Amino acid sequence: MRGERTVHRVWTFVRRAPGTYIWLAVLFVTTVAMHHMPPDFEAEFLRQRSTNLHELSSNPLRVLFASAMWIDGGRWLPYAVLYTLFQAPAERWLGTARWLAVNAAAHVLSTLISEGALLWAIRHGMAPESAADTLDIGVSYALAGVVGVLAYRIATPWRYPYLVVVLAVYGVPFATGRTFTDLGHFTAVLVGLACFPLVRGRGKAWNPKETVSAFRD
Repeated sequence: MRGERTVHRVWTFVRRAPGTYIWLAVLFVTTVAMHHMPPDFEAEFLRQRSTNLHELSSNPLRVLFASAMWIDGGRWLPYAVLYTLFQAPAERWLGTARWLAVNAAAHVLSTLISEGALLWAIRHGMAPESAADTLDIGVSYALAGVVGVLAYRIATPWRYPYLVVVLAVYGVPFATGRTFTDLGHFTAVLVGLACFPLVRGRGKAWNPKETVSAFRD
């Protein structure tokens, strides 16, 4: 009976965040497929689905969608954990449509801004022209946007320490490394924070103190 209750709880959790776990299932399939590709074929295959400058200039809509269906590095399990910690709660809170809007805004805007900065750097001799074909796939920009918007899910004053941690995690690498990927991640967090209009009317903010008190009772 205990096992059945556990399965029921897990299924209920998954069912309330369908977009998150359908996306994870797609990422699992594409990750398995990537591990079965010969190295040379894999590099070219992923490059054609990359949001680099070359592909964005010729197939922007296709690569913006396709790049979010693959994981850079081919490690699926860490994303399964991160999606359960961040994406699933966000979808349950916002609803699937608004959750998708946050993900899409973070993924698209961060990609365009970071690649636009790269284009500027290439034209001004600050980056090699070969950078236009750099491999750029993955879901990390979308995830960073959701991490940002979740700040509004937390009641004050707990929201502020969360924001400090999030801005440090994404802001310090950008301030110290200043890579175009770091710019994309930091931009995605800001996009998530800018999605405040989407969170209005989504219920009472989560209060960690109340949760702990309820658990003790």
